[in-house]
Amino acid sequence: MKKIIYNVRIVDTNTDEYGAVVIRKGKIESVVLLGKDVSNICVAPSLRKLIDSCDEKINAKGLVLMPAFIDWHAHFRYPGQGEKEDLETGLAAARAGGFSTVVLMPNTNPVVSSQKEAVSIMDEIKLLSDIKAFQTVSITKNFDGRDISHLHALDKSIVPIITEDGFDVASESVMREAMKIAAKKGFVVSCHCEDAAFVPLAKKAREEGNFKKAEKLLHKAEDTATKRNLKLALETGCRVHIAHCSTKKSLAYVRQAKKKERFPGQITLEVTPHHACLSYEMKGLDKELVNPPLRSEKDRRAVVKAIQKGLVDVIATDHAPHTLEDKKNGACGFSGIETAFSLCYTELVKTGKLSLSKLSELMSSNPAQMLGLDKGFITEGLDANLVLLDLEASLFIDSKDFKSKGKYTPIQGKKLFGRII
Repeated sequence: MKKIIYNVRIVDTNTDEYGAVVIRKGKIESVVLLGKDVSNICVAPSLRKLIDSCDEKINAKGLVLMPAFIDWHAHFRYPGQGEKEDLETGLAAARAGGFSTVVLMPNTNPVVSSQKEAVSIMDEIKLLSDIKAFQTVSITKNFDGRDISHLHALDKSIVPIITEDGFDVASESVMREAMKIAAKKGFVVSCHCEDAAFVPLAKKAREEGNFKKAEKLLHKAEDTATKRNLKLALETGCRVHIAHCSTKKSLAYVRQAKKKERFPGQITLEVTPHHACLSYEMKGLDKELVNPPLRSEKDRRAVVKAIQKGLVDVIATDHAPHTLEDKKNGACGFSGIETAFSLCYTELVKTGKLSLSKLSELMSSNPAQMLGLDKGFITEGLDANLVLLDLEASLFIDSKDFKSKGKYTPIQGKKLFGRII
């Protein structure tokens, strides 16, 4: 069976033109580009002939076709935290947000600390959805901060990424040894950069209601750990991914380290939609709890500039759902996978800070290439993981409508553009 999507604006990293895409057996069979003038579509006889030859025809007039998004950083809370999220709701939320691929964090209950556990979760997901999932494994066993013996048994073709997400490995010597193993075996170390020495002080400041003091302490925590982890990466030669980078100083450390890479792509950088689009200086966000915290406008603008200058490789959601009760009790994080594209489109593309093609690069093609996937571009022969969007459609964010169990967002009631079809 052959399907065609026509009368559509086709956008990926390399393309922004009107045309049509033919899909057969889950692959992109052909792409017809007719230029940037929408009127060309109506007068192309070759396109009419192609449309007639297809079994299923989708007239996508007024819509945009992009590669589906790939989330390098999500928490589905499975196993053990089903009150916050489970595989079914996490996958439904991903689909609602336009994502075809997710990378899942291991800070679950129990912690995912073996390839066997990771494979079991990925096999469960295959039974539930066609969304592709990569389950990461913890750097230290059960997050104990010491034992890295399990890393020797990992196969990078099955578990390409290890991370202590939610924490950092406090011991420099342990992290160095973990990176040595990673360098030898070829998997990526994704770093949640946070010096644990600052965390108790920041927690105390928050409990006392001094959120600005807490933010300053956690600012130092991120900067200190980012500098250390980059130093170790350059020492050991392993691939390192700096997760949810949020401060101007940490961005500068990454910029310096990338100039010293042992090989292209050794160091990759991730930022989140909320750190690029929100700050604690915005109305109602001064006490928002997320880790890393929302930063100052100065830091937020630095994140945007880093995206514009090409320093950032990936925009990932850090989707971190909690129950409303947990949020009331101070849990850090919130649901983000359903709002990620619309927030970035509204705040970054519609405002002229980024092109739509650049956003596609950050949310689709770059993460696809980093994971070695045949997707992320609208190109003949690649997987037809695509998403249709109505960029003119507005939506008012209401967390009650989320597919995720995490019915909390800092952008509640906000008007965004870019509806996933």
